[in-house]
Amino acid sequence: MGQVLQFRPLKPAIAESDGDALDLLSAIDFALRDLKDIAPHILHEGAREQARQCQQMLQDAFDAALMTG
Repeated sequence: MGQVLQFRPLKPAIAESDGDALDLLSAIDFALRDLKDIAPHILHEGAREQARQCQQMLQDAFDAALMTG
């Protein structure tokens, strides 16, 4: 006979907010828009590359959050 293991849900319960707090997906969306506006004006190539990497990381997180619902 096999043993049945019960796992915790993957998605934690969402805490109640006071309505004034910015949700995480909105914050990521705003950050992505800001990076798109700022990146072309960065003069130092290393900083511009870091901004591109940051933008990609945020985009991947945003897309993953949308996929998981």
